[in-house]
Amino acid sequence: MEEFAEEFQDAVRDVVDAVIPFVEAVGAAVIVAGVVIAATLYVLSELRIRPVAYEHVRLTLGRFLALGIEFQLASDILTTAVSPTFDDIGMLAAIAAIRTVLNYFLAQEIERAERMEKEGMLASPETMPRPRGASG
Repeated sequence: MEEFAEEFQDAVRDVVDAVIPFVEAVGAAVIVAGVVIAATLYVLSELRIRPVAYEHVRLTLGRFLALGIEFQLASDILTTAVSPTFDDIGMLAAIAAIRTVLNYFLAQEIERAERMEKEGMLASPETMPRPRGASG
C-alpha cells in the first residue's frame, strides 16, 4: 500500500511538473498580448486613426497585467505544491505577497479609472473627437 501511495505521489508530481511551464507560458502570453494591444491602441490614438483616452489604454494594459500576474502566481503555487521545502515556502510567501500587493493596487487603479470613466470624469473612447473625414 505504501508503494502505491509513493507511485501515485510521483505520478502527481510528474503531471504538475508538466503543467507548470504551460501555466507560466499562458501568464506570459496574456501579458505580451496586453502589451501589444495597449501599444497598438496608443499608437493608433497618437496617429489620430482611432483616438482613445489615455486612461482607456492604461485600463486595457492593466487588465491584462492583472490576469497575467494571476497565472504567474498560480504557477508559483504549483511549483511549491509538488515538493515544498522551507526555502520554497518562504520564497512563495514573498512572491505571493509582492504579486498580491501589486495586483491589489492595480485592481484599485482599474476600478477607480472605470468609475471615473462611467461618471464622465474621463473621456471614454466614444466621446473622443473623431478624425476629419471619419463617419459615425
